Amino acid sequence: MPSPVQARWIDLPGAGGAYLACPPAGHGPGLLLLQEIFGVNEHIRAVADSYALDGFTVLAPDVFWRQAPRVELGYVGDERQRGIALATALQPMDVAADLRSAIATLRGRPEVADGKVGAIGYCMGGRLAFQAAALGGVDAAVAYYGGGIQGQLALASRITAPMQFHCAEHDDHIPLQAVQAVREAMAGRPAEVLVYPGSTHGFNCWARASYHAPSAALARGRSLVFLAQHLF
Repeated sequence: MPSPVQARWIDLPGAGGAYLACPPAGHGPGLLLLQEIFGVNEHIRAVADSYALDGFTVLAPDVFWRQAPRVELGYVGDERQRGIALATALQPMDVAADLRSAIATLRGRPEVADGKVGAIGYCMGGRLAFQAAALGGVDAAVAYYGGGIQGQLALASRITAPMQFHCAEHDDHIPLQAVQAVREAMAGRPAEVLVYPGSTHGFNCWARASYHAPSAALARGRSLVFLAQHLF
């Protein structure tokens, strides 16, 4: 039986390409899905398809399109190191322009049909979701273990859209002190910061050794409730 999700790659004006996954109904709120350092790989496409099954029109832009179009990397060894190098080489102005292009493209898609647009991202993509919220282009944003957010908290004052942060209890990249700094920076704003006991960085990804099913299931449920409340 073919998948009820209609998925394909599309071009973004001046911003490379993106994986587009449309819901079975053919339309729904837009959801910008922002990748880890490993590209729009099998896991990110599976996440896109899963949220499309939940009724969202999902767009996963290729963040590394300037350096390595459609690159797909593994999670360990040389491929992980290549992902780190690609992420390090990103230029902030290019990233901001690409986010604006992706958001505008998603809002303009007939499948979104004047609906709202949210953002969700993982690791590097979590930080990009935070930046997308600061740009003011999304109606809600979700950040999973957003690496580097703690270094960009000056952007918090620009965020008015609701945000949800999912953090690991034992994260070598994001210590609990950094999580607390995010919580304090977002105080007084429509945001919640959630920590998952027993989890480590990357707990949502079933393809990684750090996958933690109880945390992944709970975080996905909370994300769905949050996105449904703010986007539908």
